[in-house]
Amino acid sequence: MKINTWLALGDSYTIGEGVPLHENFPYQALQLLRNRGLLFHAPEIIAKTGWTSDELIAHMQQVRLQQEYDRVSILIGVNNQYRGMDVKDFETTLEWLAAKALQFTNGHAERVVVISIPDWGVTPFAQDRDASAIHDAIDRFNAVNQKLSREKGFHYIDITTDYRSTGMLQESVVEDMLHPSGKVYKEWAQKVAEVFYIEK
Repeated sequence: MKINTWLALGDSYTIGEGVPLHENFPYQALQLLRNRGLLFHAPEIIAKTGWTSDELIAHMQQVRLQQEYDRVSILIGVNNQYRGMDVKDFETTLEWLAAKALQFTNGHAERVVVISIPDWGVTPFAQDRDASAIHDAIDRFNAVNQKLSREKGFHYIDITTDYRSTGMLQESVVEDMLHPSGKVYKEWAQKVAEVFYIEK
């Protein structure tokens, strides 16, 4: 029986900054998929805390990846927003990532998921920041994510809406009061696993 492969591209939200490896969303999704009878290798995670979309691309160009993957997930852009980078530049880099994702999946757009950027402005870490400005900026970046997903035929997963109502809770963040807890990642994992399962 075929064992599926998964390339998870992103930043701190993909590696799960502040939580054990098994609590990040790719590994929790992996367990859900295996529980439903799908065979998956451990996700190949290309992500680092603090990476912008262009830094992710720079790293991808320096490492040897497989030629094909059965699934690709993309969750990137929060650091572009955090550093005040231009949305147009983000759109350009996202186009590059989209082209690579299609190449990796041999043109199967339905096997690619783009996950929306969570709104860190609701977290305790950001209590002295302009939450409204962060909210609006995150929306602009996510509009790019959603538009590209629609145009390419990717699955777009909105985790931002729910996070805006729970991200300020103590149980929703780790010790740094910024990054999501394993409990939050479980919710994201369920959404990703559902998409990956129906596209088996």
